[in-house]
Amino acid sequence: MNLAATTTVTFRHPELEDGKEVWELIREIDVLDLNSSYYYLILCEYFGNTCMVAEVDKEIVGFVSGFRHPEDQQTLFVWQVAVAASQRGEGLAFSLIDKLLESEECEDVTTIQTTISPSNKASHALFEKVARHVGANMEKTVRFLPRMFPGTDHETEQTYEIKPITRKNENRFSI
Repeated sequence: MNLAATTTVTFRHPELEDGKEVWELIREIDVLDLNSSYYYLILCEYFGNTCMVAEVDKEIVGFVSGFRHPEDQQTLFVWQVAVAASQRGEGLAFSLIDKLLESEECEDVTTIQTTISPSNKASHALFEKVARHVGANMEKTVRFLPRMFPGTDHETEQTYEIKPITRKNENRFSI
């Protein structure tokens, strides 16, 4: 991670009480689809073990949401990766995913799935870096077409699958 030496970042799984601050982070960055505040409370309460927050001075500055695929528990679907404007360009998004994959809950994950719109070059670069980091291939399919999103001019969401994930040394990822 490239975070400045004076910045101490703490990574942890979110708790119910973090839902409001996570919602505020997503709203403030104004890049991701903002879901209801209730959605983020549910994520933090029931899917917290497959999500991760990053804090600086007890303020949430990063969030990654994920969940186990219901039909394949070794697949982690990563939904949203959010980083506060003050922390962008420091490698925090990558570190959030890396810390999540290193967590006990994700030690048996062999595949990552995510969706990325074609115009989101930063997310594409992030997940290419993740794929290299875990020694895996990244393959694209198209599952979510614009006509499937009601009432918006939403871009196609391309599905990416990163697999097979390889690990070395006590479940740490290969570099």
